[in-house]
This record gives sequence, structure tokens and C-alpha cells, in this order.
Amino acid sequence: MKIHNKTGSFLLACSLALLAGCGSDGTSTSLTDNLIGTASAATLDTASNTSTTTDTAVVTTIPTVTTPTLAAQPLTVAETETLLFVREEEKLARDVYLTLYNQWGTNIFQNIANNGEQQHMDAIKVWVDAFGYVDPVSSNEIGAFTDPVILKLYNDLVARGMTSSQEALMVGGFIEEYDIKDLQDAIDEAKQGTNQAAVIQTYDSLLCGSRNHLRSFVGQIEKDGLVYQAQYVSQATVDAIVNSPDEKCGQ
Repeated sequence: MKIHNKTGSFLLACSLALLAGCGSDGTSTSLTDNLIGTASAATLDTASNTSTTTDTAVVTTIPTVTTPTLAAQPLTVAETETLLFVREEEKLARDVYLTLYNQWGTNIFQNIANNGEQQHMDAIKVWVDAFGYVDPVSSNEIGAFTDPVILKLYNDLVARGMTSSQEALMVGGFIEEYDIKDLQDAIDEAKQGTNQAAVIQTYDSLLCGSRNHLRSFVGQIEKDGLVYQAQYVSQATVDAIVNSPDEKCGQ
């Protein structure tokens, strides 16, 4: 079934509006407390850097997100599996960060979890609902996952992050590198598959947010006098990201 331009644009507006504010570790009001307005009314003015306390994300309007009826070409089996994996992968990031915040009280974890990863989760859910898939996030409880791979990774990363506050920041860097690799793979897969521009643009906005999150973690690590080395992607990729300015994602 060929995607209808109006519905496709609405889906994209919903998912991208959820991503406005996924800069670095900006502090803003909870997304779920601000679901007002319409999909075309979302605007954002973001001022971001690598500190854990001074970044801001001023949201003037956040749209109501409703699940539209399915009006897009079905994804391939591989694309479907990737979409559902990314949905839980974003929850993994949120849950690890909230757990490490509770352990160490380092603001960067709470800020990125609430103002970044939750929005990433919500943006992917727009597509999960639109395609009529069963949401793999059957529980919002921290540490609850459907995919055994993600569950094991969650447990391993939390255990690592509990060893020290510095190691916790390294876990944050690893997660963002992991997301960057998977999201780029998702984009490449989608382009070679059904090539749906709106889905690809959602992934691209998540990828942008992950780059900003990596910049924030590396900035905090280096502020503490440590040297950050790549953990999952190439050092050249990490260097290219952290040596470039924060991006305004989904705008």
C-alpha cells in the first residue's frame, strides 16, 4: 500500500515533535506533562553544551501524539524486527541512565533519560502503533524487557556502572556508541528495503540525538580529567562527533 502524503507527514510530525529537545542533556519539563497543541505547532529553542546543569531546552508547544490509522507501505520482516528492537533499545538507555542516576546522583543521567531517551522511545512508538505491531515494551518498569539480548545488556551495563561514578559515565558513552551504530544500520537497511522517507527521517533524528548525548558524556568525562576512548564504534567516528558542535535535531 502506497503511503498517503498527508498521513505520512502527520506521522513524521508526531515522531519528530517528540524529538525536539533531544539535544544533549538539556533540562526541561517532562514530556508527558506537556502533550498539548497540534502536530504542526511544535517549536523549540535549544541552547546546549556538555555541562550537566546549565543546558536548557525551552519547549513552547509540544503536540498531542495520537496513533493514526495504518496508511503506509508495510515494512519488510527485517525492518519490522529492527523497529521493534530500537523501541526496546531506547528503553534500555533510559532505564540504565535512571538506575545510574539513582546510584550516583549525577544529573547528566537523569537529564538525558527524561529529556532524550524517553522522547526517542515515544517517537518509535508512533510507528509501532501506526503499523499495528505489538509493542515489545509491555511494561514501563525499569529493567523489564522482552528481548533477552537487551535484558542481558541492561544487566551487564548496570553492573558495570555500579562500580564507580566514572565507570558509570563510560557506560553512558558505550550506550550512545551502541545506539549510533544500530541507528545507522537501521537507516541503511530501510533505504535498501521499503525506503520510506518518514521512517528514515525518524531514525535520523534519533541518530542526531545520540550524537549529542555522546558529546555530553564525553564532555563530562573529560571535565573529570579522564581521556575517553571509543568502545563500540571506531575512534575516528567518536572523534568526528565529539569534535563537532551540538546539533539541533528534528528541526
